[in-house]
Amino acid sequence: MIAFDKNIMLNPENQIICDNCLNVLPKLTEGSINLIFADPPFNIGFKYDKYNDNRNSEQYIEWTREWLKACYRILKPEGSFYIAIGDDFAANIKVIADDIGLVMRNWIIWHYTFGQQTKDKFARSHTHIFYFVKDKKQFTFNADAVRILSDRQTIYNDKRANPEGKMPDDVWDAYPRLCGTFEERENFPCQMPESLLARIIRVSSNEGDWVLDPFSGSGTTSVVAHKLNRIYTGIEISKNYAERAIKRIKESEGLPVEGEGQPKWPEHAEKELKWLSHENKVPDATLR
Repeated sequence: MIAFDKNIMLNPENQIICDNCLNVLPKLTEGSINLIFADPPFNIGFKYDKYNDNRNSEQYIEWTREWLKACYRILKPEGSFYIAIGDDFAANIKVIADDIGLVMRNWIIWHYTFGQQTKDKFARSHTHIFYFVKDKKQFTFNADAVRILSDRQTIYNDKRANPEGKMPDDVWDAYPRLCGTFEERENFPCQMPESLLARIIRVSSNEGDWVLDPFSGSGTTSVVAHKLNRIYTGIEISKNYAERAIKRIKESEGLPVEGEGQPKWPEHAEKELKWLSHENKVPDATLR
């Protein structure tokens, strides 16, 4: 069932829960979640409909400590915890995570080309993604699920290359920032691409595992978890965003992860293909 109501805490699996995460997290069973992905408000003045993204630094840092501790409590001993954050408070996230006992495995940089343009400093075109675990020796990491082709394979034809590909680096530049013109983009101010979440969910969880997002927003984490056969729970303070996330999950049934399916054949390319077929007397199918 995909819904939210006053009795939702009786069965929080595969639900979008409309409430403040600080009200919900303490009610979840301790040590029950395999993977948490959190993309909290960055405190940089985004215009959300139910949240003030312009707190003073002390308030924001204390609030961050509260939800981090609440997430730590519900994370399984072998669980993983990813946090996306901007420059302004990335260092604070790391300090708090150290204080509560999380172990950092990677400090990932998600680099995108459509950064915010500036006039008097270098344009910001990245987001930090911390990868933490509870236990530095016991955790899920499905390396083969996220391998990519290496330069040794694609450029140098090096026989020493691993035929299965290499592990991605800790700078992720294959995922564009979702601009307003992108088909994947929902009407939400700061949406993550599905393919980026798919990498995290595939590598740090298995089918049937429980994935939680305490700041659900447009619902991307839950949508991708659902597509990849994981249990999901999203928590979202805005009823408007929560309702739209529920609708998005329903409509995603049976669909591939956005950015990974067969790309749509643009109309102009179809016309060019027919012209080439006619000029060269070659069937269309052989040119596709």
